[in-house]
Amino acid sequence: MYEILQKRILNDLVNQYVVRAPKVAKKALPGQFIIIRVCEDGERVPFTISEADAELGTVTFIVQEAGKSTKQLAGLNRGDFLLNLVGPLGRPTHFPDGVKRAVVIGGGLGIAIAYPQSKALFSRGVHVDTIVGFRNKGLVILEDELRSVSTRLFVMTDDGTYGEKGFVTEALKKLLEEGPAYDAAVAIGPPVMMRAVCQMTRPYNLHTIVSLNPIMVDGTGMCGGCRVSVGGKTRFACVDGPDFDGFEVDFDELIKRNAMYREHEKLSLDRHICNLEVTEAVNA
Repeated sequence: MYEILQKRILNDLVNQYVVRAPKVAKKALPGQFIIIRVCEDGERVPFTISEADAELGTVTFIVQEAGKSTKQLAGLNRGDFLLNLVGPLGRPTHFPDGVKRAVVIGGGLGIAIAYPQSKALFSRGVHVDTIVGFRNKGLVILEDELRSVSTRLFVMTDDGTYGEKGFVTEALKKLLEEGPAYDAAVAIGPPVMMRAVCQMTRPYNLHTIVSLNPIMVDGTGMCGGCRVSVGGKTRFACVDGPDFDGFEVDFDELIKRNAMYREHEKLSLDRHICNLEVTEAVNA
């Protein structure tokens, strides 16, 4: 059992949790994730580690209320417990040697991953420009935290209700054209956004790291649900990633696979429909 030490409401649908998990906190590095289970009948749900404190033995992660399991989690508060928490999983982010200037781009809930990436680079003395994008002002999260670990922070909103109006790619385009040149780029967010970023950085031959979020179940490479095509080869995001060279990712395939169960997810918000349950009922 893992105790929830803090719960912070970031907006109407997004919460931040700090959980006591000393063994995970001791080994966690930027880019890695955890998988939690709220209760016995809960799903295994992956979340990126947005912060880990080895001294306090705590792990912080951010959750958007979307399906049954995240709604169950939203119902928990400080002093409640998670049934399971496994991690750290995945490979830590590897930044190229000699990086002096970097740009980190985050969209939507990808901001939760952009924060530890910017923090890791900034702590090394790297000039970090962070660009984050939201649909509107009401969805803006972690602005103060990101500003504290960025040389410059650019906040974009689709409707212009906060920061600058436009998409993250518009801010990126301006920075790339103005110079000076960056040594590395990190993009985290919806696949469509990451694909657009890579299309923009490719002409500059700017090494671009992306963090992928395919369908994931066990987090150990056994189920094969998180397979992605990278450089023409099949890779598993949970054990080979979640970070990959953005220029080698087949984003079109990733987008199609992520949409495979969208209708099922809409239908099963109140009760999760699992094929395993159906099979067991038929065989009984």
